[in-house]
Amino acid sequence: MENEPKMLWWIFTIPLLISNLQNCAYGEPQVPCYFVFGDSLFDNGNNNNLSTLAKANYTPYGFDFSEGPTGRFSNGNNTADVIAKLLGFDDYIPTFNEAKATKNILRGVNYASGSAGIRNESGRLAVGEVISLDEQLQNHRIIISLITEVLGSKDAAMKHLNKCIYTIDMGTNDYTMNYFLPQLYNTSRQFNVHQYATVLIQQYSQQLKSLYDLGARKVAVVGLIQSGCSPNALATYGTNGSSCVEMINNAVQIFNSKLIPLVTNLNANLPGAKFTYINFYQIDAESTRAFRFTRVACCNLTSTGLCDPSTIPCPDRTEYAYYDSVHPTEARALILGRRAYRVQSLTDAFPVDISLLAEL
Repeated sequence: MENEPKMLWWIFTIPLLISNLQNCAYGEPQVPCYFVFGDSLFDNGNNNNLSTLAKANYTPYGFDFSEGPTGRFSNGNNTADVIAKLLGFDDYIPTFNEAKATKNILRGVNYASGSAGIRNESGRLAVGEVISLDEQLQNHRIIISLITEVLGSKDAAMKHLNKCIYTIDMGTNDYTMNYFLPQLYNTSRQFNVHQYATVLIQQYSQQLKSLYDLGARKVAVVGLIQSGCSPNALATYGTNGSSCVEMINNAVQIFNSKLIPLVTNLNANLPGAKFTYINFYQIDAESTRAFRFTRVACCNLTSTGLCDPSTIPCPDRTEYAYYDSVHPTEARALILGRRAYRVQSLTDAFPVDISLLAEL
C-alpha cells in the first residue's frame, strides 16, 4: 500500500461511493482502532480535570446518556460516539486519562478538548486550560509508546496504527475563541480573514503531517460547522437582518475552502496517505433545518453560554438543534455522525466518506 501510485487510491472508490453500501456495521469493528482529535464537538471528558470553564461533567449534560454526565457537551452521544458506533465499536472510545490508567489503548483513544484549537493560545484566555492540537498529538505519542510496549515492537505498533481510523475536528475555536475575540487576542489586527485562514492551514498541515509520521494513514479531516448560527453567536454579535452572523460564517467558509486542497496535497505527497475531507458545514446547514428550534438552546444558560447546573433541560430534546448556546443535541449529532460515516450527497465528503475510508 505504501508504494501505490499517488492519489490513484481513491479513483477506484468512486463507484463504491455512488452505490454507497447500505448495511450498518455489525460484529467486529470495521477497523481495529479509532483515534479522535478535536474540540468540544468530540470531547468525551478530557477537560474534566482541567482548570477551565469549558467542562460539561455536571447535569443537565448527559441527561439522556446511559452513564449520566461524563464531560460530553451534549444531552447524550456526541458526534465522535456516533461515528465509533457506526464503525462497529461496542464500547465507548476512552478519554486519554482513562486509556492511560487502564491500558485500554489498542482500540483507540479520544484526545478531544473543549475550546481547543489549531493554535496553542486559542481558548486559553477565554476559558482557562485547554488541550491544544499540538498537546493532543503529544498525548498520542504517549499512547503510541504504550502500544509499542503491549505489541512488543515499534514495527508492530506502526502496522496496527496504519489500520486505524482517525478523525480530526479543529479550527472552530481559532475563530470563536481567538480571531473574533479582539478584546483578548490580537490575531484580527495581525491578519485579515484570508491571511488568517492561510496561517491556520499552514500550521494544520504540519500537524496532520506529524500525525502521519505517527502512523496515521486513514484520516478524516472534518470541516467547520456554521458557528455563526449558534445561539451564542446570535446573542453576542447580532445578525444585521441576516439569519446568522455572516462575518463568522464567511470566515469559516474561507478556512473550509482550503481543506480539500490540503487533503489532496497530503495524499499526493505522503506515501500511503488516505486523507479525506468531511463537509460538516454543508451537513450542518442541512441537518439544522430538520429541527423545530434552531436558534435557541434546549437548556437554561449561565453567563458562560453553558447549561445551568441547577435546572432541567427542555422536555423534548429531539426538537432542538442546540443543547446549550454552542453545542449540538444528541439528535443533531446523530445526523452529523451518520452523514460523515455514509454520505447522503456526493458533496458531503471528498474523496470518500468514513465508511469507505475504513475499507481502503
